[in-house]
Amino acid sequence: MSPFHLAFPVHDLAAARRFYGGLLGCPEGRSDAEWIDFDFYGHQIVAYLAPEEAAKAGTREVDDDSVPVRHFGLVLPMQDWEALRDRLVAAGTRFIIEPQLRFVGTIGEQASLFFLDPSGNALEFKAFKEPARLFATE
Repeated sequence: MSPFHLAFPVHDLAAARRFYGGLLGCPEGRSDAEWIDFDFYGHQIVAYLAPEEAAKAGTREVDDDSVPVRHFGLVLPMQDWEALRDRLVAAGTRFIIEPQLRFVGTIGEQASLFFLDPSGNALEFKAFKEPARLFATE
């Protein structure tokens, strides 16, 4: 699979560096006074200093939760998702949607959790007990 590239606004590069590099453990790549590249589990994400654009997005109801419309994240193997969940809980992360199983009993059953970075960007990490069901429709 080819790595994806995502650029997003942040209000403070030092806070982004602590969050993505420290809490999430993403190695830092190139950087400048206005941006920082991070290795997001093999994908390139770029935090751009743009405080005027960094804000919480609207939400939509999904499976009885208010899910941020604008969010990004990864689908991890279940064991890695559980390890990340445990690390986030131990760090005192404030979840906007607590770690849980969603769509229980359906083909789309998945573990999921949502939290915000310091600039209000929403992240979701999920895992499927059966990874082949990621795009399954029936």
